[in-house]
Amino acid sequence: MSSPLSARYRTAFVTGASTGLGGAFAQMLLAAGVEVWGTARDPARLKLAHAMFHPVALELGDGPAAERAFLEAGKVAGGFDIVINNAGFGAFGAFAHTDFAVWEEQFRVMLVNTARLSHAALRGMLARKQGALVNISSIAGEFGMPYQAAYNTTKAGLSALNESLMYEVKGTGVIVIDFRPGDYRTDFEGSVRRPPGAAGPGQDKAWAAFTAMMQSGPAPVGAAADLERALLRGRSGTVRSGRFFQAVLAPFIARFGSLNLKRKIQEKYFGL
Repeated sequence: MSSPLSARYRTAFVTGASTGLGGAFAQMLLAAGVEVWGTARDPARLKLAHAMFHPVALELGDGPAAERAFLEAGKVAGGFDIVINNAGFGAFGAFAHTDFAVWEEQFRVMLVNTARLSHAALRGMLARKQGALVNISSIAGEFGMPYQAAYNTTKAGLSALNESLMYEVKGTGVIVIDFRPGDYRTDFEGSVRRPPGAAGPGQDKAWAAFTAMMQSGPAPVGAAADLERALLRGRSGTVRSGRFFQAVLAPFIARFGSLNLKRKIQEKYFGL
């Protein structure tokens, strides 16, 4: 018996599906009866034992190879009704004192190559006149985290891309969801790169605050539930997800408060 979600969406492609939010998204879709192709750099990390789950090796750092992997999986699937661009990584360090190659890599992987997969996904969806493109941005695009300048920038850029695409797909049968999670309890902080370099003032305090927020955050299943509701609504839009302060109060302050107030809250939040 089909669920409301599988009645609308047959197949899904989820990048970064081995752990954290990507794993939760994949599990939610499978539970709803959607067939899922999930990616990781090392497919051995994809532990979802389900007849409708298909592991895919995908290295997002190589744009052309990532697009080929996506298109090849799409041929097997007969096209993807949902594409969730979730894969990425963090880098923590003082911007001026960290080798620029670190920031450049983050721009390439998390903005340029994610946009490349979005481009490939939309071509197929528009041809079939149906589908949902979900790009996982972050509340960090609105409330930038100190010492994670490139991460903040790529997420803000991804949200800007999503906003543009919402206008372009209007009336086509395709929707675009700009999904902005806060700090969920995942292993993300454990995978954040901390390149060698001179520490900026307050860097240790900011790192302690960041890890504490991640470790005390809600479970990823909450993000999956928010995304499921958004997919069932069947319309383009922005979805903020996470604890009340990040998902509701902080965006309210950003919209109606002053920039000075916003910055003071950020400084207090990160102990700066």
